[in-house]
Amino acid sequence: GCFDDGPRRGVEAEKAMASQLVVASDRNRAINAQDTRQFVTMFIDEQLFGVPTQQIQDAHVLSEITPVPLAPREIAGVLNIRGKIVTAINLRIRLGLDPRTDGKGGMSILVEHEHDLYSLMIDSVRDVVDLPNSLQEQVPINLDRRWRDVAESVYRLDGELMIESSVPRQLNFLR
Repeated sequence: GCFDDGPRRGVEAEKAMASQLVVASDRNRAINAQDTRQFVTMFIDEQLFGVPTQQIQDAHVLSEITPVPLAPREIAGVLNIRGKIVTAINLRIRLGLDPRTDGKGGMSILVEHEHDLYSLMIDSVRDVVDLPNSLQEQVPINLDRRWRDVAESVYRLDGELMIESSVPRQLNFLR
């Protein structure tokens, strides 16, 4: 009778339910991916910065930089990275800060902008983070103009403010 199809229906129902859960899980994962952004975080003078990961090619310890005569102050010089000549930009100078005097070499992130390679000099790299878009805020009006010029937005994190910056904004002084 009526109980003969029970186990078969149960298996088919479980498969259908499992299939729906997989689809829902994939949909939630896609929604979650759209609701977050991934950043490489770094410090410049104890200020936390984040640059979208897709804008960064590499991070490396600074090597020997050759000065370029008559270049703007922000351009520290050029260096050779994997056989390519790369322009080094000192973000401390770009932001109106004093150069490092602690004797530490610092780090650099390698980026491409308008088909040219740049090495953006920073104090240190922290890590890669995924941040929910719900934490993103507009740049505060009272942020120093030089910092505001490189900021896309800010994220209020546990006791610190991360300034979201983009490569085009960091290099807009070259125009």
